[in-house]
Amino acid sequence: MIRDLGRSLVAKLIAAQLLVILAGAVTLVLVALLVAPGLFHSHVREALGAVPDAVTDHLDEAFEDALLVALAIAVAAATVTAIAASSLLAVRMLRPIRAMAEGARKIAAGHYEARVPEAGRDELAVLGRAFNEMAGALETAERRRQELVSDVAHEFRTPLATLRGYVEGMGDGTLARSDENLDTLAQEIGRMSRLLEDLSRISMAEERQLDLRLTAMEPRALIERQVQAAAVSYAEKGVRLEARAEARSAPVLVDPDRIAEVLGNLLDNALRHTPSGGRVEVGAARRDDLVEIWVSDAGEGIASRDLERVFERFYRVDPARARAGGGSGIGLTIARAIVAAHGGRLWAESGGRGQGARLVLTLPLAAARRGPPQSRRELG
Repeated sequence: MIRDLGRSLVAKLIAAQLLVILAGAVTLVLVALLVAPGLFHSHVREALGAVPDAVTDHLDEAFEDALLVALAIAVAAATVTAIAASSLLAVRMLRPIRAMAEGARKIAAGHYEARVPEAGRDELAVLGRAFNEMAGALETAERRRQELVSDVAHEFRTPLATLRGYVEGMGDGTLARSDENLDTLAQEIGRMSRLLEDLSRISMAEERQLDLRLTAMEPRALIERQVQAAAVSYAEKGVRLEARAEARSAPVLVDPDRIAEVLGNLLDNALRHTPSGGRVEVGAARRDDLVEIWVSDAGEGIASRDLERVFERFYRVDPARARAGGGSGIGLTIARAIVAAHGGRLWAESGGRGQGARLVLTLPLAAARRGPPQSRRELG
């Protein structure tokens, strides 16, 4: 198929060039035969005066023969040049086209790692870069799909085993149908429902399907709103929560509900890893054309090798931590995706285990964002 494409392209280029040459040659011959003899006769009369008819006929015949021979040589030379130029152009064009056709065939077969050369600055190079971007997006989507399937299978194994054990036990009479056992079943079902909801949200975020309703807000207002929402949980555990933000700062363009979700997740994460009597601080400050918001604690801390991995789905710094008390393991992944949707970044800092942790997110100032605040679906 690719070879037939090459033959077809070469044939079409050569045919187009020959058609142009043929049209030009016919036009040139007609114009030359209509105009040139009259001009030739005029110059002969001016140069020689009256000329016998026999001499005139001989001169006309010689002129026409010379004209036709010259035109034939010119057309032949143009034809050879056109064929050579068309062949060279076709070969140059065919390389990237064949590469893209082969790459498309591989992608259609499921080999999403396929890429094509993209050297140069012409349209074919631009097309090659676009092809590679498409292939990269498909590869990322396929990898995320596989990871999601693997994550779902892994995370649902334990609650399903629990449900099966309780149902079988109550069915054969080894377990009583008590309120306590029914509560355990309800808790496992609720946990599975939360996992499904979280997986749906992270899938939407990673596939650029977040629905952002952007509005300009002061960072301090965002922080105070979430500190107030978390106050009861912190008081129950005996952890002091402090807010520290600039009294007046340039507004950021955000979806308040989405950023509240991020800050709530960071505060919940800090509370889980901070012992009773500890302290958590949330603050905000302007950094050039960005606003930096952080949540810091003096709790368990994070080893340097785990600073990036804490944002992976279902990754836990302490594998022994019970899932029931350690969250779904996907909250920080969702938080990072939401921050990326706003054009910002989210990362973790820590001096190591036992040194506490600091999670930092940045958001661009509203003045730095183009376009008016509006509802739009985007990621990054």
